[in-house]
Amino acid sequence: MTTPFPFTAVVGQDDLRLALLLNAVSPSVGGVLVRGEKGTAKSTAVRALTSLLPEVAVVPGCRFSCDPLSPDQACPDGPHEGGGGGASRPARMVELPVGASEDRLVGALDIERALAEGVKAFEPGLLAAAHRGILYVDEVNLLHDHLVDLLLDAAAMGASYVEREGVSVRHAARFLLVGTMNPEEGELRPQLLDRFGLTVEVAASREPDERVEVVRRRLAYDDDPAAFAARWADEEAAVRQRIVAARELLPSVRLGDGALRQIAATCAAFEVDGMRADIVMARTATALAAWAGRTDVLAEDVRQAALLALPHRRRRNPFDAPGLDEDKLDETLEEFSDSSGDDDPDPDGDGGGPGGPGGGGQPEPDEGPAGDGAGARPEEGEGAPAPGGGGEQSPVRAAEPFRTKVLSVPGIGEGAAGRRSRARTEHGRTTGAHRPRGTLTKLHLAATVQAAAPHQRARGRSGRGLVVRRDDLRQAAREGREGNLVLFVVDASGSMAARQRMSAVKGAVLSLLLDAYQRRDKVGLVTFRGSAADVALPPTSSVDAAAARLESLPTGGRTPLAAGLLKAHDVLRVERLRDPARRALVVVVTDGRATGGPEPVALASRAARLFAAEGVASVVVDCESGPVRLGLAGRLAGELGGSAVTLDELRADSIAGLVKDEQRRAA
Repeated sequence: MTTPFPFTAVVGQDDLRLALLLNAVSPSVGGVLVRGEKGTAKSTAVRALTSLLPEVAVVPGCRFSCDPLSPDQACPDGPHEGGGGGASRPARMVELPVGASEDRLVGALDIERALAEGVKAFEPGLLAAAHRGILYVDEVNLLHDHLVDLLLDAAAMGASYVEREGVSVRHAARFLLVGTMNPEEGELRPQLLDRFGLTVEVAASREPDERVEVVRRRLAYDDDPAAFAARWADEEAAVRQRIVAARELLPSVRLGDGALRQIAATCAAFEVDGMRADIVMARTATALAAWAGRTDVLAEDVRQAALLALPHRRRRNPFDAPGLDEDKLDETLEEFSDSSGDDDPDPDGDGGGPGGPGGGGQPEPDEGPAGDGAGARPEEGEGAPAPGGGGEQSPVRAAEPFRTKVLSVPGIGEGAAGRRSRARTEHGRTTGAHRPRGTLTKLHLAATVQAAAPHQRARGRSGRGLVVRRDDLRQAAREGREGNLVLFVVDASGSMAARQRMSAVKGAVLSLLLDAYQRRDKVGLVTFRGSAADVALPPTSSVDAAAARLESLPTGGRTPLAAGLLKAHDVLRVERLRDPARRALVVVVTDGRATGGPEPVALASRAARLFAAEGVASVVVDCESGPVRLGLAGRLAGELGGSAVTLDELRADSIAGLVKDEQRRAA
């Protein structure tokens, strides 16, 4: 077994270290979400925490880690006698793989034995193994929705329930949830995001000396892990002892009315939803005081708690960057610092000074796009492009996003779980039954009984029980929803910039991106202008990355529609090799003009027919405006084998869109 990397040897990352240690002191804080770019030792720091946690007393032989002083009365391995002697073992860190099955997470129930013998033969899953320890999810933002739902249920109730055709098993599942993620690969569902008590942002240091030290320590560990761990053993022991001392001190820490008012005022000032933020801040501030060896919560503890507990709760949509305005935070704390006389506020009046690692109070950059480069007003420079394909315009801001109508792929797929198009999935409504291919996961009880019933006399049935054999078992066929690849093909030519249309176009695409985020789609972005097309964003789960590319998109030049379609066709061809089960929806945003290259109209028609020949689902968002309309986008939609909608019809509450949908259904 490889020697774990020492926690005290991790260079930098003060906020991450502090957040993990606070959860070690007080698990009720609620876990940590670690956001950061790849290669920043997120997983290394999390895995190293395990060696610092005190040992856990368990009932001998219990697979569910029951506490001998207070055993779970409903434990499947019980009943256990309370107050008895126990055995000690190291605290566990259980890792949940992104591709795990439901049975692997919650456990597997032997349905065949349950039906034939009436025995609850249960094999515990990862939730049972993580009880009273750490459940770690690397790349938590890529976790499938059905696993997220199970995690949410267990985190909310402190227990896991396995229900299969009327047979149920319940066991305790209280764990410290720690997740790491790279925001470039997509964001978390809001429900799961709120379940993490604290969040920290991790980035690689730009200081050469610190980077040198990181490389030096990593190479030393690779050369001799045991010797490297021994070098840091004394510091590890000191931190472990400090955690034990802080746990013992924690019940004595006093959270006065003054600190509570500061917590409530801060949460109200930053308009966080619900009351969970207030509770997490209170627990975090108390843990900070215990970690510092104090019995009173000070303003500096409240400030540091806000920096750790609030950033991820301020997001209103996936395009909002997490973070806090520290100047506003200091003003709020200062305003309520004298609201009660029973606390000892920060004597310096500066919000607590450093407040622990990472709390130095450095001002954040101004909110909004960096350098305001994406904020040029659409009124400026909207003239017609130069005939030669030049005339590049400055990027314009997107109009306010809106709720869009549902665009889906026809037919039934078998792709990754999502919320857009119909698909055969493991979860959803039951539509039929079939013999299981491999392990039985969802039993169709009626079909199983129907298959076993004709053979009962031949099998010598004599009692009330049904004689069931493996050949009788039937898997339930279920239909749910899948996520698709939504590939945007956006016309950025000069004709789109005319009459200030590009702001409305960007607003429409931004609205579709929000819809793709909510429906768990992958997205890609192809743009065309001048004489060529570019892949502005290869297919990814990060819709905020697509929004950032869209915001900085310039316009101008001719309209090489054929180049844009051919580039999109190329992207789909490569993506089919990577993920053949994920179906694509191509959304072409254009006014339908084709002016770039030789024979632009004929070439665009031939390119469009490639999509129709391959059965690729497509929608053309018609951006043509003005009193005289040529209907080119509608003609393009016909050649693609798809449909066309105007910007107005794209809105979910559009009267024109509702009328058109009704006419289509009537036809």
